[in-house]
Amino acid sequence: MRELMVERILVVDDEQIIRESLSFVLKKEGYQVEEAANGKEALGRQEGRPFDVVITDIEMPEMRGTELLEHITKRTPETFVIMITAFGSIETAIAALRKGAYDYVLKPIDFDDILHRIRKLIDHRALSLENSLLRQEINRTYDFDQIIGQSQSMRSVFQIIKRVASSDGTVLITGKSGTGKELVARAIHYNSKRKQKRFVAINCGAIVETLFESELFGHKKGSFTGATTDKDGLFKVAEGGTVFLDEVSEIPFHLQVKLLRAIEQKEIIPVGYTDAITIDLRIIAATNRNLRQEVENSKFREDLFYRLNVVEIDLPSLSERRDDIPLLCQHFLEVYKKQMGRAIQGFTNEAMSALMQYQWKGEVRELENVIERAVIFCDRDFIGLEHLPEYFRQVASQHPVFSPTGQQTLREAVKAFERTYIEQVLSQHERNKEATAQALGVSLSSLYRKMEELDIPTR
Repeated sequence: MRELMVERILVVDDEQIIRESLSFVLKKEGYQVEEAANGKEALGRQEGRPFDVVITDIEMPEMRGTELLEHITKRTPETFVIMITAFGSIETAIAALRKGAYDYVLKPIDFDDILHRIRKLIDHRALSLENSLLRQEINRTYDFDQIIGQSQSMRSVFQIIKRVASSDGTVLITGKSGTGKELVARAIHYNSKRKQKRFVAINCGAIVETLFESELFGHKKGSFTGATTDKDGLFKVAEGGTVFLDEVSEIPFHLQVKLLRAIEQKEIIPVGYTDAITIDLRIIAATNRNLRQEVENSKFREDLFYRLNVVEIDLPSLSERRDDIPLLCQHFLEVYKKQMGRAIQGFTNEAMSALMQYQWKGEVRELENVIERAVIFCDRDFIGLEHLPEYFRQVASQHPVFSPTGQQTLREAVKAFERTYIEQVLSQHERNKEATAQALGVSLSSLYRKMEELDIPTR
């Protein structure tokens, strides 16, 4: 006997002997089984609590099995339906398969055969649910909400990403190294109509120039030394999905025309072939260089640049979105404390101030590395300055956190706090007065008056 199964099966047949015999065999196998004498009764049971599997006769009074099938596939599509039919109704059973039935069995029923089919079905259903959950998890991982940021600059980026994800246009993502260009590309793919197909990331700067064409477009056996077998290129591997060309400026100039052809004509010619192969995929490119400048310097084809740059998404650096630094720090803290089994609650004011003031030349990637290191070394409830790399001590000394000493009057303490706070917000906005005034919730003229009152340089 099989282990007790949680799968629920509904047997539907107007012939009591068939219904009871099949139910008896299925119950012996450990399935939870219920019976219905016709399609109408079965539909009522199914709508009350959907079954995993419905085994139904085709010819029944009140509601035929094919009509029951139509209701089930529309209302509870995760339920699998097996049709029971007489030899003369095989054409009807085949028509039912086209309408969504999983399988059919012939009368008289071979119980060993139907048990084998149900076991295969249950395994298939478990795999389908597992894949569905995996796709949901992937979609959550690369959902827009997982790209951390609430600053105005990032909200503008989110709006563009959401608009472009539903289209099939070519996208160019620009920004400094470490700003999260691949994460944005994956978010676009996993929120597009191509999400069920592959996302293939290609680092153009890591491919040897002599093998570039072969890697992207494939080659024929014997087309060059070392080509011992036919090989599909990455563009063919990504058929139906998305190709992400990271560091696209590194593509050799003489091969850029072939990339242009792939985008415009939707076809490629593998090395050693004469006939073109049609492809169906979306291109997303990324670069940390100024491609317009590369075009002017004759290092990048102008026609390819404009073909890639249908929609441009420019990712802001951390210096342009300092308000997001605490969010990013907390996000990476949650990730790494879970990995390492730590119970760290957060950051001290001094540590967070230093993280906020630091000039992140390595962008988000550097920040993530710093937080990972801090989690490794932290032996307290809160990450302090001592858990950060040594160079953060200098940052902290240049931007001390306001701390009352008890040796000032209230007016002096408030004035000291205002001066420190306004200086910090000015620094966050690269001393842009309008942006600072907006962040502080005051008018520009009020900010200037307050700066003069507190002896803060206005230039």
